This record gives sequence, structure tokens and C-alpha cells, in this order.
Amino acid sequence: MWSRTMGYAPSIVQPLGNNLGSEFNGQGPFVLQKEVRVDGARLFDVDASSKILLMTRRLQGLGGTHVLTKMSLVAPYERQDISLPSGTKAVRDLRICPSNGSLVLFASLGKKLSVLCTESNNVILAYDLPAAAWSCSWDLNSSHQIYAALQNGSLLVFDMCQTGRPLESVNGLTSNPVHTIHSLHNSAIPSGVTTILSASSVGIRQWSFGGSEERPFLVSETGNQGVCISLAYCSSSDDIVASYRPRIDFPNEMAFSQPLLTPVIGQGVQGSHVHLKRAGSNCYQKLGVTCANVNDVWLPRSTIMNIENHGCLFAS
Repeated sequence: MWSRTMGYAPSIVQPLGNNLGSEFNGQGPFVLQKEVRVDGARLFDVDASSKILLMTRRLQGLGGTHVLTKMSLVAPYERQDISLPSGTKAVRDLRICPSNGSLVLFASLGKKLSVLCTESNNVILAYDLPAAAWSCSWDLNSSHQIYAALQNGSLLVFDMCQTGRPLESVNGLTSNPVHTIHSLHNSAIPSGVTTILSASSVGIRQWSFGGSEERPFLVSETGNQGVCISLAYCSSSDDIVASYRPRIDFPNEMAFSQPLLTPVIGQGVQGSHVHLKRAGSNCYQKLGVTCANVNDVWLPRSTIMNIENHGCLFAS
């Protein structure tokens, strides 16, 4: 799928493990079946069981209306636009429920966390938030628990059986927007405790709920790599990849004496991908770091795919 609005460079697919940093020659395990042009696309997620792709789009024209578009991945690739409630504004994150592909969770700048049913194309649940939502996640261990991370750095936990208010609301260590959150699989987590991994520009944090310690802590194993711009997690293997671009710091005298240079937007910048693996409920092991050309403006999306006979593959 190609989006005229996004205009990003083609995705890079790399094997994890000792080969992180080496790209596939040719197609690897993938075969191109169809190219589809999509105008105004921002985000997408796929329900593999139903072969449905759901994407967020901003329509052209006055006001730039935001919609969700449902598209079949089976020929003739029929599409259907789903109107969003007024005041939703731009959708910052979109997640199809891993246990029920007809439910979609999305977070928006209109201070809303919403659940949409793709069978009726209606929003069936919407929570008002204290700030704009930047990311969201389903709980991998409880289908009725959902999360929203906000522009002010805080994280909220909701129970879909209780529609009035959040179960938990925890302030972050900083007020930086949380651009990515992932629910962690509970294989290494004590019973009754849920754990979230989040990313903001300052790095990766782990949050725990239901235990004795609920304050987030910084995952220090990544080191000082720069500005964290993306975070990928694979629940079946506990692999994690965090992507970084350089942090630009100007001395005070330079900030006032040097003219500002206009950057060449879209050319990319030399950054890095850091490969981690969970080694316990609160421990992480750094397995490798590789240099990479990363986006110099936007916050790109990345994922880890666990493919039979090919192992875990990282796509950015």
C-alpha cells in the first residue's frame, strides 16, 4: 500500500538476532501481490483472520475530514469509509483487538479513547481524556482492559465493563508525549499484575499495574542513543526494538549567534535500532545495536514479525 500524503521511504526488513542490521537480498519471505494507491493515509492495522485492513485517512478538501477506511485484502479490494464522531480530530493510534478482530481501539487528538465495531461501523464506547491521546493498546492478558497514553506523559487504564472513569491514572516521569505503548505478555509477570512498555522522546519506560510498585521506570539498557522515535514489540518472542535518531544540542552561545539552517526534509538521518529481550519481570538484556537511516522528521511505525521458518523479522 502506498500513501501519497505520507511519502515515506520504502520499509526496511531485517532479521533479528546476530544478523540485525543486514537486510534481505531480494524479497526474502515476502511476495508482492498488489499495490494500492491510498490518498491521505496515516496509520493502518490488519485483521489477518478476516483479511481486512483498517486505516486512518484525512480526506482532501476544506477542513480535512478524518475518517477510518475499511478495505478488503481480497480482490476486488472493496473499500468503505467510516465517519468519526464530531470532535474526534486526528487519530494518533489504531489497534485491532487481538482476541476479537471486529473491535478496533483508537486514540485521537480530540481527547478521546474510542472502541469501534467494524460489523456495525459504529463507535460503541468512548472515553473523555484530560489531554490529547497519542497512543493506545489492548491488554494482551485481559480482553476488556485497554490503555491510553497522553500528550502530557501520563498513562490511563480503563476497564470496558466500567464506562465511567479510568481504573488507574499515573503521571509519567516527564511531560513528554508518549508516542507508543505495548502491553507485555504475562509469562514473566506475577499473577494479577499487568505491565506496559512505553516510548517517548527521552526513552523507554516500563509501567506496572496491580502490584506494589506502579511508578514507571526508565529502561536503561538502551543506553544514550538519542531521541527515541519508535518502539516495536513481539509478544510471542519477547523481542523489542527501539529506534533512535540523534539528539541535537546547541550551546547557548551558538543558539543566539548562528543562523538557523533550513533542513532538507525527508532525506533521513543516521540513527540506530537497539535490540532488547525481556529477561524477567523487570529486566531487559541488550542483544545488539545497528546503525540505520531513520526518518528525520516524523515518528515512524515499526513492527516485529515472527514468521515460521524465518524467525523474527524487524520492519521499519
